[in-house]
Amino acid sequence: MDLPMEVAGNFMELRTNHFHSGLDMKTNGRIGQPVMAVADGWVSRIKVSPWGYGKAVYVDHPSGYTTVYGHLDRLNGLLAKKLLDIQYTSRSFSVDQYFQRGELPVSKAEVIAFSGNTGGSTAPHLHFEVRRTSDQHALDPQAYGMNPPDHVFPTLSGVRIYPLDSTSKTKPYPTGNSGFATVQLNDSTYGLKPGADVAAYGRVGLAFNVVDRYSNSNNACGIRALKVSVDGQPVTDIRLEEIDFGLQRYVNAYMDYGLYKDKDMYYNRSFKMPNNKLDFYGNFTRPGQIETSPGKDQEVRVEATDAAGNRSVLNFTLHGAHPDEASKWPTRQPRGQLCRYDKSNKITLEGMRFSLPPDALYDNTYITSSTGPAPAHALAPLYQVADELTPLQLPAEISIAVNKGNIPEQASKLLLVRMVKGKPVAEGGAFADGQVTGAVRNFGSFTVMLDTTPPVLTPIGLTESMKGRKGFKIKVRDDLSGIDQYAGTIDGKWVLLEYEPKSSMLEHAFDAYTDQPGTHEFRLEVSDERGNRSTFSRTFTR
Repeated sequence: MDLPMEVAGNFMELRTNHFHSGLDMKTNGRIGQPVMAVADGWVSRIKVSPWGYGKAVYVDHPSGYTTVYGHLDRLNGLLAKKLLDIQYTSRSFSVDQYFQRGELPVSKAEVIAFSGNTGGSTAPHLHFEVRRTSDQHALDPQAYGMNPPDHVFPTLSGVRIYPLDSTSKTKPYPTGNSGFATVQLNDSTYGLKPGADVAAYGRVGLAFNVVDRYSNSNNACGIRALKVSVDGQPVTDIRLEEIDFGLQRYVNAYMDYGLYKDKDMYYNRSFKMPNNKLDFYGNFTRPGQIETSPGKDQEVRVEATDAAGNRSVLNFTLHGAHPDEASKWPTRQPRGQLCRYDKSNKITLEGMRFSLPPDALYDNTYITSSTGPAPAHALAPLYQVADELTPLQLPAEISIAVNKGNIPEQASKLLLVRMVKGKPVAEGGAFADGQVTGAVRNFGSFTVMLDTTPPVLTPIGLTESMKGRKGFKIKVRDDLSGIDQYAGTIDGKWVLLEYEPKSSMLEHAFDAYTDQPGTHEFRLEVSDERGNRSTFSRTFTR
């Protein structure tokens, strides 16, 4: 873009369930900034969705790389016409269309689109990626000429220590559970706060709360490398340089997921959890695992490096405790059912079954469960299985029984819900044999509710006279299961409606297919995920 490069998010930054796969570049809080192709090539894919990257353009280059431009507001020129034709031919707002080499050529600096805030974006910006075309792995754009100003060293603000087997123990943190705090000695050097005593018995691993920032942006971003040495010998050498999209969710095993979700802390584990298929820890048999020796002090050196090569260092002493010393530390007895990560597990309560497939967990985990009273509008008790701070790699299956007296005639409209901060979040599922069963990707509190309420449709800017107007919107509200399908027509012919879930809005901009003078009838039908349907119609003059 023809703007100073100001980064809102960077490559390999820690996110929920994924590493960030590119650079997020700010657009002065506005949409509509011209977006140019970085090099000659051809459009290989156009993908449009209410979720994810929103409107995105993929450009293949002769060099063997692909660049991706996401969260776009609209495409430009021939690309915009091509997309519109595809949408009307497929009768769908969402498309995922691939193109052959030479079909849609683009030149370096050609305006291919305009920046926006579509899909999973929370503010206007451009998401930009570099991928290797052959396997579509994402690479660091800063290694390929995208160089935002960066003279800022990574910030190392905390250390946590984890026992790695049943005989290991660690000394409690001075305050809370967030780890040992650091002090900054100069721009790039850190130590632990005075009085910190990092001590352990047995085999342990370390994690570090570390973020990076850019010279002209205060957004917390990710680092590019993390190296840990003990008494001068490296024990792990993490290089965050490439993303295999098939392994993205293992980010939950790389970071301390609970502290990230609960306290917005960016703890990078320097050790590899048992069920973690990421392969960026260096050539070590047991990366990041440290064997302490009773009475021996070990000198730990941590080096965190950002994409520009700025490096921060943290040095501290790890004390190896004697058995009698470690025995005085408080021991937290595990609660709940022990679930092995490499086995299938079933957690059962009266009226509820929660089934975990092998490798759904990242390590052997104790899972607590309990039954509580049914929340308002629920048709089953509230079942708590672990909590939202425990991550899942693979979906689990949950079945909740509905008392015979609570089963409605419209049993197909029963659905699983997860209660989050007192509000129901739809999890779908199907009713059969007296129970609702479905797949879930989170632990938490679950129950069953009934959704028989159709969506509410409210027109905005759709008046009897639409002369001179560019388009109109329909506000779509649903109380529980969520919008599933919608279809609009003008004079009986399918019409493009763009769905924006952030604002719960369907929008039509008059286009080559609909910008016709005269009197017309617009009709809309919307159904939610449980099949509840609403219709709306209005006649207007164009």
